[in-house]
Amino acid sequence: MSVRENTSTRLEVDLANGGVAGATPAAPPVRRRRRTPLSAKVEIAVLVGPAMIVFLGFVIFPVVMAAYYGFFSWQGYGPATDFVGFRNYITILQDPTFQEALSHNAFIVVASLVLQGPVAILLALLLNRKLRGQSLIRVLIFVPYVISEVVVGTGWSLMLQSNGAVNGMLEKLGLGAFTQDWLSNPDIAIWTLMVIITWKYVGFAVILFLAGLQGIPEELPEAAAIDGASFWQIQRHITLPLLAPTMRIWAFLSIIGALQLFDLVYIIWGQYISSTAGTSTMATYLVANGRDSGNYGYGNAVAVVLFLISLVVALIYQRFVLRRDTEGAITDKGTSK
Repeated sequence: MSVRENTSTRLEVDLANGGVAGATPAAPPVRRRRRTPLSAKVEIAVLVGPAMIVFLGFVIFPVVMAAYYGFFSWQGYGPATDFVGFRNYITILQDPTFQEALSHNAFIVVASLVLQGPVAILLALLLNRKLRGQSLIRVLIFVPYVISEVVVGTGWSLMLQSNGAVNGMLEKLGLGAFTQDWLSNPDIAIWTLMVIITWKYVGFAVILFLAGLQGIPEELPEAAAIDGASFWQIQRHITLPLLAPTMRIWAFLSIIGALQLFDLVYIIWGQYISSTAGTSTMATYLVANGRDSGNYGYGNAVAVVLFLISLVVALIYQRFVLRRDTEGAITDKGTSK
């Protein structure tokens, strides 16, 4: 190869590498992080500070103190001096009553998703169309959610007693064979609770789904209808996939609420009947074996276990379910490429 051909080849290689002939390729530019000015930091501190103080004082601090007292046998007054280590936590995990309450919470989580989800979706699809009296129907569906749990629990407990309104109505309709002890029978008490929970909280799911449906462009269902798609095909292939992020958020809120369920069970069944009727939860177990038994150290340990279970479930759900929504919202990675 001649000198001219060798020089030409080197020139082509240098130009292909984006440099000047005979020169070293330039290093990629280094991005310098822009420093936040002091005024912006002060503004952030002023806006976020009060919320952080409230969060630390009413969330983090109680959790830390509960974890501390969970290592003691403490009656709720005076300094905690009887250190028992992990004995409270070992007792909790080995207690069949707590295991039964945990299984009830797990059942409520699954049943809430299975019962409330389809009902709320159907109602939301129905109310998303133009109907006469649409506003009134929305209000009637949402009213149970805003009613106090005390009112709901008291009203249902009176209606579902053996001589209550439900059995009385069944007898007058000639269906006396279907009368039941709705609250005390362990075989049906948990299903009675699920009916009450569904009636109480389905309105919240309907409102969320309606809000999600409002964000779906009208052009998509209209174009599908013009192409000959039926109503159910449009809902299956267009509406439900676009509604999926809202459904995942609702499912997360429903799961956490079911794990921490307390008020309706405590009001309707009380602290002792709930365990015999098969409707006890981890929260009712906490109250019965902590505050009502005068063993506040043990109760704090139960609270920590409940917190850790909810935290683990939330992190797993965030990692495997909500991650697709958060990744879709972050565009920095795709932009840099």
